[in-house]
Amino acid sequence: MAGQLKIISGTSNPELSRSIVEKLGVELTPVLLDTFSDGEIRVEIQDNVRGDDVFVIQSLSKPVNFNLMQTCLILDALKRASARRVTAVLPYYGYARQDRKVSPRAPISAKLVADFLCVAGMSRLITIDVHAGQIQGFFNVPVDNLFAAPVALEYLRGIEGEIVIVSPDAGGVERARAYAKRLNAGLAIIDKRRDKPNQATAMNVIGDVDKKIAVVVDDMIDTAGTMAAAADVLRNHGALDVIACATHPVLSGPAIERLIASSFSKILISDTIPLGDKAAACDKLQVFSIADLLAKAIRNTHTESSVSELFI
Repeated sequence: MAGQLKIISGTSNPELSRSIVEKLGVELTPVLLDTFSDGEIRVEIQDNVRGDDVFVIQSLSKPVNFNLMQTCLILDALKRASARRVTAVLPYYGYARQDRKVSPRAPISAKLVADFLCVAGMSRLITIDVHAGQIQGFFNVPVDNLFAAPVALEYLRGIEGEIVIVSPDAGGVERARAYAKRLNAGLAIIDKRRDKPNQATAMNVIGDVDKKIAVVVDDMIDTAGTMAAAADVLRNHGALDVIACATHPVLSGPAIERLIASSFSKILISDTIPLGDKAAACDKLQVFSIADLLAKAIRNTHTESSVSELFI
């Protein structure tokens, strides 16, 4: 039997952490998170955690290297403080796109990050919509890869009109199919191909979007180049409206400018990554919270109950 439930928040997403503990009816365990004058990260757990069941909430978003190192130091501090079990709750798992060797002398960064976390003292991982499902096999500890779809579907079911779910590329077809099945909607795929280097990418639509509301679903929006181009193609193929739905709002580089100028009427994103001033800059953004989903996962994990009800 695990000890007392304790929740610790890193500095990457404090608002989400506060929402989670509010739903759990507990307080955040106090922890000193600071930096020394030379930039080294300082961590000190300020409450007794001996024999307790501790959950560390941290998104590995920008600044990803700082947040990763801070997470590892928190995990190490808890291990050395004799916490009975330490679960890392990483709503956004950074480095997930580097899950295989793409060139002869490249690292598999997602695996290295998994090793960092396990060596630091992680007993279990809870994450949401990890970019590549096989990353779960990089860990020698239990992994719960939850899906944000049940929360997003609550918003999508309120859309009036005939919906077609669109995958922005071939790699996202399985995700799009899951949405389409639960909405009893049609399915379409954006086929993009580049015949020669440095030439414009040709984009075609496989499926019928004419006179329908096209909902483009993906696990993340990074620079938004592919998503914005997909919206234009769907409009050109007769879609009445185009909506984006993604779990992780990475939104790096020119993403906000591209989304503002895009053909999307609405962009649904979760709060796995804090938006900061970005939300005000683009009025198309609509945030749905995954705090309740994570709170249920934490509660069920702590009580040794099944988390299968949280999966699609």
